[in-house]
Amino acid sequence: MRKISKLFPPAKFRPLISTIGVIALTLFSVVVLYEASKVEVVFADNGKTKTIKTHANTIQELLEEIGIIVGEHDELSHDIDTEVKNGMEIAYTKAKSINVNIDGVEKRYYTIHETVGDFLEAEGLEVSEHDDLSHQVNDEIVENMTIDLKKAFQVKVKDGKKKLQHVMTTGGTVKDILAQANVSFNPKSDDKINQKLNKTVTEDMLIKVTRVDVKTIKKEEEIDFKTIRQDDTSLEKGKEVVAEEGKKGIVQKKIKITKENGKIVDKKTVKEMVKEKPVNRVVKVGTKEPVKVAETTVSKPKSKSKLKAQPKPKVTTVTPTKTSAKPTPNKKKSEKVFYMDASAYTAQCNGCSGYTATGINLKANPHLKVIAVDPSVIPLGSTVWVEGYGEAIAGDTGGAIRGHRIDLHFPNAKAANAFGRKKVKVIVLD
Repeated sequence: MRKISKLFPPAKFRPLISTIGVIALTLFSVVVLYEASKVEVVFADNGKTKTIKTHANTIQELLEEIGIIVGEHDELSHDIDTEVKNGMEIAYTKAKSINVNIDGVEKRYYTIHETVGDFLEAEGLEVSEHDDLSHQVNDEIVENMTIDLKKAFQVKVKDGKKKLQHVMTTGGTVKDILAQANVSFNPKSDDKINQKLNKTVTEDMLIKVTRVDVKTIKKEEEIDFKTIRQDDTSLEKGKEVVAEEGKKGIVQKKIKITKENGKIVDKKTVKEMVKEKPVNRVVKVGTKEPVKVAETTVSKPKSKSKLKAQPKPKVTTVTPTKTSAKPTPNKKKSEKVFYMDASAYTAQCNGCSGYTATGINLKANPHLKVIAVDPSVIPLGSTVWVEGYGEAIAGDTGGAIRGHRIDLHFPNAKAANAFGRKKVKVIVLD
């Protein structure tokens, strides 16, 4: 200490000390005044708030002072040329870069929003309830994150006769859409579908399910009989007689019926079985050439008195009419007239075959007018008119039918008994 004091004597020290004190005081005052001249602002940096004292005149100078460079996508609450004032609140938010992939198309976005929902709303990206979003709307936005969005589209589903459905989906297979639409389909059934189950669906695709119903039924149908024409030498040429009436048969069929959505689209017989065979209709066709018959003379027996020569009766020429009770005269034909004993019979009896001597089936034709004759008097196959009976065919013979005796056929015993036995006029028409 002594050495120092010797180097700097007190008298010489005092002015220097005073000068240093003045300088220090001045510097302190300057510093105090400098600090006192700063403005105080509240600065929010990405949501974190702090108070800053600054001599910056503008926002630009303030940002440079604190080392913040504002990008084109960042957000600043004030223009950079704005004058800094004491008590000012300034907010700065740095934009985050994110990727958004919509239906496979990716685009880069910059956002200052904190949540996914706020970002989508700000960018006008609508998300429906059917869309598929990779994040929740409340999820925080993170730098370089990727948001995937699959937009829903419409697929049409038609199930049989039911109303058309419009199903909203973001994708999947035909099988997935059927399940979503509550439509069942069994590949092993007879039902049909217009798309493959594993096919990926596309917008406005139509999935059509056809409900198929296959049933087999039994049905009986009639079989038409044939008409057989047989030559008959006992009937005159041009004459036809039904010897046996035809009868339809019955066939049992097994029919497979296919319906699609309730409508018949196919019907086919898969099996046939004849239950009753048809009976053919038999028609006898006359081939006998007509025989010319000479006129005969009818003579009366002589009485005990003196016999007188009687003129021979001549055969009357008439033309019969089917609808009239008596035949109409016809000069073009020469006909025989007889007066005969007539009885009645019917083929509808036990043990009777029903067939006449000329092959007529009277059981099959009960209302056919046929008479039994002696062929030596009236040839078989002749057409005759019988008083009280009408026009008939000489188509039968009988053991008791001899000479001028005939037997008339009736459809039943009651009609035959009602006729009884009587003498009638008979005209052989041909």
